[in-house]
This record gives sequence, structure tokens and C-alpha cells, in this order.
Amino acid sequence: MTELRIDRERLVEWASQAIGTPSFTGSEEAMAELMRETFLDIGLHVQWQQVEDGRANVLGIREGAGGGPSLMFNGHMDTSYSGKEPWLRHVPGFQPSAFVEDGRLYGLGISNMKGALACYVEALRALGDAGVTLRGDVMIAAVSGEIEKTQFGDAQGSEYRGYAAGSRYLVSHGGVADMCILGEPTESKVVLGHFGSLWLRISTQGPFIHTAFSEGKRDQNSIVRMRKVFDAVLEWIPTWEDDPENAYRGAKSIVNVGAIEGGFGWRVSRTPHRTDLFLDVRVPPTKEMAVARAQVLDLVRSLRDRFPDHGVEGEVYVTAPGAEIAEDHPLVSALDVAHGEVFGAPPERDVTRWFSDASVLSRYGIATVNYGTSTGLMDTVKGENLEIAGLVQTAEVYARAAMNVCGVAP
Repeated sequence: MTELRIDRERLVEWASQAIGTPSFTGSEEAMAELMRETFLDIGLHVQWQQVEDGRANVLGIREGAGGGPSLMFNGHMDTSYSGKEPWLRHVPGFQPSAFVEDGRLYGLGISNMKGALACYVEALRALGDAGVTLRGDVMIAAVSGEIEKTQFGDAQGSEYRGYAAGSRYLVSHGGVADMCILGEPTESKVVLGHFGSLWLRISTQGPFIHTAFSEGKRDQNSIVRMRKVFDAVLEWIPTWEDDPENAYRGAKSIVNVGAIEGGFGWRVSRTPHRTDLFLDVRVPPTKEMAVARAQVLDLVRSLRDRFPDHGVEGEVYVTAPGAEIAEDHPLVSALDVAHGEVFGAPPERDVTRWFSDASVLSRYGIATVNYGTSTGLMDTVKGENLEIAGLVQTAEVYARAAMNVCGVAP
């Protein structure tokens, strides 16, 4: 077995620098510049992809000697939060300033997913330090706009353009490979598939009138009408979640009531003309999105028939498919071997209900698997964090997986 040395201090130093480079969705360019400088420093060929003003993808390529498959490490630069949110300002681990405590690295974006980017970089550095020449190309794709969000209504602009916006640009501008490892936090489990997401808006309508003239018309208020519609939706949700057709590898689909909007807080002297209910419907990777769309719109039709005077409308405005990989795929085998060499036992399997860029990559023919360190679940007092030992182990798994996938040249 080839001896590889993961430099713990170097890994933590780079990860800390990444934490200190704010990259909220829509403002990833500073982080992209850090990635470019890093890629050049370790001798990679660099492709800069200007996705739009203020945000870019960066692709770093370590060219192989030839004759082996290519492997991509893909990771998003955008963070789920900015740290400026009122409920997070007091939490140090949700600020762009790294600190280490009790063997854990804290800071904004470390778990999702700057820790993975740090592991990719350190894996390639370790291969270089060991003098390993690979047959196939290895690339690191640092992408913008993966976080689950989309433009809607008044929420317009790049900060709302997520759901694989960067990876869609990546694969249509030369960023393709035979296989891909996505270092989303998976607790060191190999994720064989994840659910997709469909977002649905359901609306009720009502007259727009002044409070003084609303006597006797409360039942026409769109918010009051939504109460009945909402109850009917709550009756429908279990039929989706419990349908065996919507299950995948033993995991049920989930429906989240994500938002409700109606009226004007600054003008409650008027009845709201419309009230909107928003659902996040998780869809198994085995179900076509067109089928899922038709099924949820059947719900809207049934609501319209049930409440004919409520002005019920419906709209599907996100369709982000799931992804899966066969358990006997060579990439899964390569990860199994690499994980076993580092941890002394094969990795567990998993299915997740969150979305990842595997959705887009797999549809470009790039076999993709999610495998990363722990989730770094929020410490409600200190915030986002990852165990440093886990980062070190994950970086070594990535380096060994690259050797297994790409092949080692004599």
C-alpha cells in the first residue's frame, strides 16, 4: 500500500483561510479566487468559468500520464448562511472566522462544504508529496450556487440562484469527467442515492377590501379560505409520504410545509387578495419529475373541485431530480477499498433526502457518489464545526480513491 502523509496543520490552515473568505450564494467570487490561487500553487491547470457577475466556478486539473479514467472532486463554495442573519449573529461558528477547540474546527461553511474542498486540496498535495503519477486526470471543481434555493416573487438576483446553478454551467463548459466524488457531509457513508425536490405553490383568492367594509365577509378572506385548503393539504401529505412508489431503498419521501404568505403587515386595514402556501415535496430518484409534477397538480385540481369558490391555483416552480449510482459501480468499489485502507473496515451505505449536484452531473453521464466526513450538525452555542481527525482521514480516503479510479503510472 502506497504511503501517503496528510499534513494536518496544512489542511487546517487552508480550511481556516477558506472559512475566512465569505462566499454566501451569489457572492462566491472571492472564494473562487482563493481556489484559483491554490490550484496554481499546487501545479494544476486552471479553467476559470465566469458564471455571472460576482460569481465563478474554478476547475483545477491534474493531468495524468494517460490510459486511465478521469475523476472529478466536486464541491460548492456557497454557504447556507451569511452569518448576518439575526438569529446567527451571536453564534461564533456561523461567522467567517475560524477557531479550533477540542479537536474541532469551527467556522462558517466548514461542514457544507468548505471542509470537503480542503480535503480535496490536501489529497492532491499528498499525492504530489508522495511522487504519485496517475494515469487518468484528476480535477477539483469548485462551483457556485448549489444551496437549495430559487428565485421567486420579489426574491430575485444571484443570491437566490442555487439548486446546482454552478454545476449546470460547469458541465456545459467543459467540466466533465468519467466519475465524480461529491464530498457532501455523509458521516463517512457511501450515499448510493438521494431524493430530488419539487416545490409547489398553492394559492387561495379573496376580495381586496377595507376593514370598515369587511363585515359579514370574513369567510371570503383568502387567509381564512386557506385554512380549509391547508387542512386538506395536511390530509394529502401522508398519502404521498406513505406511498410505496415514493419510497427509495427503505427511505420514505417527505413533504415539508415551507412557507405561507398572505396580506400586508404594513397594511392590515385591507383583506389580502391572495394567500400562498408553499410545499417542498421530496421525490425519489426512481420517479420522473414530469410524473411527480402531474401528481401534485392533480392535488391542486382536487382542491379546486373541493373548494370551488376559493380561487385555488397551483404552480410547480422547482424540479430538481434526485440521483443514484449502482452499488456495483467501479467508483463505489474504489471508495470501498480506500475507506477500508484508512478506517480498517468497509464504509456503510446510506440514502439521503437532501439534494446535491449529483443530480446534474449524473445526467451528463458522470457517475457520481456522495461521500464525505461528518455532518457537523449545528452546535446551538458555538455553531458549524467538523472534527479535524475526520478531515484528515477523509483527505486520505480521497487520495487513495483517486489512485484506485485513475490508476497509478509506473
